[in-house]
Amino acid sequence: MFAADMNNMDLSAIVLQGLTQAEVQLNAAASTLATAGAVSPDGVNVDVANLSAEIVALNAAKTLVAVNLSALKTADQIQQSTINLFA
Repeated sequence: MFAADMNNMDLSAIVLQGLTQAEVQLNAAASTLATAGAVSPDGVNVDVANLSAEIVALNAAKTLVAVNLSALKTADQIQQSTINLFA
């Protein structure tokens, strides 16, 4: 079950889930780029990367991180405002 599906949504958990997704996307693109042009033991080029697609994936992961960090800041502001209301 995802954090967003629960009755009491925890904004921090939702943001952390988004950051995890961004990390997975970043690692996949980085892995593809790192293995591009790798040669198998028999001398055959085993992998070719579509550089434009991988750059787009890297930029998307960067954007996901920025958006989730912004959401985390907003969640912190909401929490601080709530605390101030009850203080």
